[in-house]
Amino acid sequence: MKLISLNIGLPRQVNFKGEVVNTGIFKEPIQRRVKLRKLNLDGDKQADLIVHGGIDKAVYSYAKEHYEFWRQDLQDMSLPWGMFGENFTTEGLFEESVNIGDTLQIGTARVISTQPRMPCYKLGVKFGRMDIIKRFLASGLTGIYFKVLQEGEVGAGDEIKLINRDQNNVTVRDIVRLYTVDREDVRTMERAIKVKDLPNGWRFHFIEQLGHFKK
Repeated sequence: MKLISLNIGLPRQVNFKGEVVNTGIFKEPIQRRVKLRKLNLDGDKQADLIVHGGIDKAVYSYAKEHYEFWRQDLQDMSLPWGMFGENFTTEGLFEESVNIGDTLQIGTARVISTQPRMPCYKLGVKFGRMDIIKRFLASGLTGIYFKVLQEGEVGAGDEIKLINRDQNNVTVRDIVRLYTVDREDVRTMERAIKVKDLPNGWRFHFIEQLGHFKK
């Protein structure tokens, strides 16, 4: 597994359908190494900290392999690295192979996978088309959010190493599946709520779902 492109960007105001939107989704690849801190990368910030950012969403990764799917699906669009607002464009790092709670080393930093990305309207702003939101979620190619266990420097070309695998075996793809199509998969939900690093928003959602089956 490898970090192919490191992408950062500060919030900016853009005009979308006559309204001014403040967003940090516009990321550009950089060639230098930067410090990954507890809340973000140096030179990178999120605009809306209620929905984006925070400890559990310090850094966002998206697989370069997913770009091949989107280049076929959106043949009229240019899709440079960072198009999906990801900080890390990766190789070999997939939602179906990463467990929530897995620890990975990238450069001198260590991160823990926490959740998939649930798209908001700002993805539509970035792409200039609101249908991308439903298409993105339906694809299952959501990317992965990480929290920072150990701050350190990262840069394009760094190897991504799996340091520790969470033993509950709930993948990032499982979380998406439970939210979208398999809402009656009680066994996986029961495993999911045991994952220490699953954010409370997801934990409470699954606990509520499980409560419906016990009535």
